Amino acid sequence: MANRAILVIGGGPAATFAAIAAKKQDPSAAVSQLTREQCEPYEKPPLSKAVLLGHVAPEDAPIAGPGGLAAHGVALETQAHCLEIDRAGRTVGLGRGRRVHYDNLVIATGALAREIPQLPMGMPRVHYLRTHEDSRALKGALGHASNVLVIGGGLIGLEVAASAATLGAKVTVLEIAPRILARVCDEDTAAVVHRAHAEHGVDLRVGHALANAEPQADGRIAAVTSSGERIFADIVVVGTGSKPDTALAAAAGLAIDDGIIVDAQCRTSDPAIFAAGDAVRFPGPNGALMRLENWRHALDQGTVAGRNAAGANEMYTTVPSYWSEQYDLYIQGIGWPEHDALRVRRPLAGRSTLSFEVSDGYLVAASGINAQRDLTIARRLIERRVRVDPAALADPAQPLNAMLKR
Repeated sequence: MANRAILVIGGGPAATFAAIAAKKQDPSAAVSQLTREQCEPYEKPPLSKAVLLGHVAPEDAPIAGPGGLAAHGVALETQAHCLEIDRAGRTVGLGRGRRVHYDNLVIATGALAREIPQLPMGMPRVHYLRTHEDSRALKGALGHASNVLVIGGGLIGLEVAASAATLGAKVTVLEIAPRILARVCDEDTAAVVHRAHAEHGVDLRVGHALANAEPQADGRIAAVTSSGERIFADIVVVGTGSKPDTALAAAAGLAIDDGIIVDAQCRTSDPAIFAAGDAVRFPGPNGALMRLENWRHALDQGTVAGRNAAGANEMYTTVPSYWSEQYDLYIQGIGWPEHDALRVRRPLAGRSTLSFEVSDGYLVAASGINAQRDLTIARRLIERRVRVDPAALADPAQPLNAMLKR
């Protein structure tokens, strides 16, 4: 198709890498990206860490690089509120009656913060963290807060807790599960993270749910736990997960099931429309539909969706991964954990940890703390489907990179 028009909706990494990949795949295409935000797409991982600590500003880390999307030949429109998709006419409706034509469309609308009824968005001194505006507002509030309450012991909640504790606040974390990071990593890795927070004065209360929240006359919030305890906080940060932003796709009649359903080529139920990132459900290794929320997934799937929108026919396969920075801990996880996999731990010095999951003689997942080099090798072992010896994985005297040469 000569001079095809490719339109990308979204302002995160999936949308940005889709737009860049589409232009690279078909240099003659007119590629445009629409974002609701007021600025060039920026990296979001620093929002709960370096931005709160004042080390960087969101604009210091544009996803597309120093030259922005324009340097890649992509036209960016900010403050673009997409109201509807006309699939028959292949247009996207914007405000004031504007319509933008597309030959192929990529939807990468990401995820929305999961709101809890006791602490609704807009409630004074309550913070949700999704955008640079949220991060700046929270940074300002942390400068005047002595007592901070965080709801949720997942990655985002704990990153905020670490930042607040580093800034000198007294921090309490409520986590409904029996331990922190229950959806992210194994018990041993989580235990190291738990100890690090305790050493920094964070009060981690696992197995505690929020029952109610009561604004006080002095402006503080009294959080009432499921056990009846009252915790007083100057500010409350809610980190209870997210939900896929599917409203635009659903209104257009695309197939939805806790995410926009796509096939292995990132194509939706409309062959002219692709989707990628946190908003989608895609076929996993066993064929079952699944949804991932992490930067690497957004990058990889966005790239495939963009290329395919520009005429390629690539399959999306991924080895998922995540990372988190808390104090002096660099926490990582790679792969597809399996419930009945054999777990193998490799002893490391200091506060470093490394564990593996082996299934049918193959490494399927790995996680660790301050073990970046080893986990880079573990990713290659997983990607290349190299058979591994659990005893060798457990022996720190046997280098992992030697296993790649078998």
